[in-house]
Amino acid sequence: MTYQPRFQTSGSLVFAGVVGCLILATGPGNAAEPFVPGTGRFLKNCSDNFENPNWGYSYNLPKSSYEQDERQRGPGGVSANRLWHEGAMRGTPDVVKRVPTPPGGILGSTGALMMATKMSGVPRRTSNKQQQDDLLMKVDRVLGGSIPVAYQPSCTVRVYLPPFEKWENRTGASFGMRADCVARNRDGENEHYWPGMFFLFRSKTSKQIENDHAKLTVRADHRGRDVRSHEIREPGWWTLGMSFTQDGQVHYYASAGIEDLTEDDYLMSGFPYGYKTLAFDNFFFNVANWENGRSWSTAWIIDDPQVFVNPLEGQSVAQLYRRKSQNGRSKQPSVAQRKNSFGRRSGSQDPLRR
Repeated sequence: MTYQPRFQTSGSLVFAGVVGCLILATGPGNAAEPFVPGTGRFLKNCSDNFENPNWGYSYNLPKSSYEQDERQRGPGGVSANRLWHEGAMRGTPDVVKRVPTPPGGILGSTGALMMATKMSGVPRRTSNKQQQDDLLMKVDRVLGGSIPVAYQPSCTVRVYLPPFEKWENRTGASFGMRADCVARNRDGENEHYWPGMFFLFRSKTSKQIENDHAKLTVRADHRGRDVRSHEIREPGWWTLGMSFTQDGQVHYYASAGIEDLTEDDYLMSGFPYGYKTLAFDNFFFNVANWENGRSWSTAWIIDDPQVFVNPLEGQSVAQLYRRKSQNGRSKQPSVAQRKNSFGRRSGSQDPLRR
């Protein structure tokens, strides 16, 4: 059977106990209606399905660790298709490779992407604390610039949660799905910020936890606080998505299983940190572990990370791509521009640091 990416939504499992209970409409102006991520025009070359058996990744070690020691170590990890890049802030996961799609995955899918990390801090040095690495799907490099929220972008991904006995045995954050965005802050200035969703492990070896399980948490409410939205008692595939409306809101959706997201999978909407999103730059993922030189992170597997837009009348997808031909090769943001791009707004807590 030939694998085909799905462009339209279909039925989905209901995100039981959460639907509609976390609507956060706090923010500037009149709130726009949320829309389901994965609807609209599919940006094929800004997405990946890992079906190419020759999919590969060059690590170009040593990795960057700017967050810890203000060191970037170019040229940085990059995939053979030039879509995936090491995060300069924290560095590439130690393992990034194409693997067979786990059972229960998308019909017809034969390949997925696995990422895991062990030495997630400064190269050749152990910190004995929680650290993380980042892998970026560089949409802005493909397009030659950001996607304005006037195009109503959205992103979706399938994430495989392995059996709980295969997770790193540590209570804490393990995996993050993030969007790299430009927003207007409370002072009226433009800056990068990074809404997203996280899977956290709850180990039965920790106090007051009877059984291994996971939690899904959402970043963030208007004060920058993470919202712990749902306990997960059964491993397997999950579908996550975020959409962005013209008023600057972020809309979060999630569902157990691999079906396309629907209105039933709605979690919440809001202006994270009180910010108003202006543009979508990139889609990226965090992998965290206890960095002691021995403990591997959970082996995380994703499939079909996709980006979509919903152009309004007078707009076209061709206009997004035209900027690349007009501007030539796009430039990466500087370290100064991306100084907080993979964690938290300055002064707020990062669940991947707790």
